[in-house]
Amino acid sequence: QVQLVESGGGLVQAGGSLRLSCAASGSIFSINTMGWYRQAPGKQRDMVARITSGGTTNYTDSVKGRFTISRDNAKNTVYLQMNSLKPEDTAVYYCKAERLVQRVTYVYWGQGTQVTVSS
Repeated sequence: QVQLVESGGGLVQAGGSLRLSCAASGSIFSINTMGWYRQAPGKQRDMVARITSGGTTNYTDSVKGRFTISRDNAKNTVYLQMNSLKPEDTAVYYCKAERLVQRVTYVYWGQGTQVTVSS
């Protein structure tokens, strides 16, 4: 099992910044991809950004140039630096980890952290 604990959410004005953190613990061996997803009320959960163990990143188009995902493998922590926040970024943000064991991928989710951007 892998446990994911997120922190760093909150209320910020449009144009402001927040940094989310997600610390992984437990059976962290073989975690490859980690990422951030978000879910606004009444909408599905969508990928925001993800990063592989090798450092390859990808982002959803709406956050490119504003958000940066990074990873500290020594601390088993992934970060999401969010700049130039917009009201439409308001959502619950979830951390996700994928662990590959004997060709089977196990998926783990954090409990979520609320990000609210006021206009």
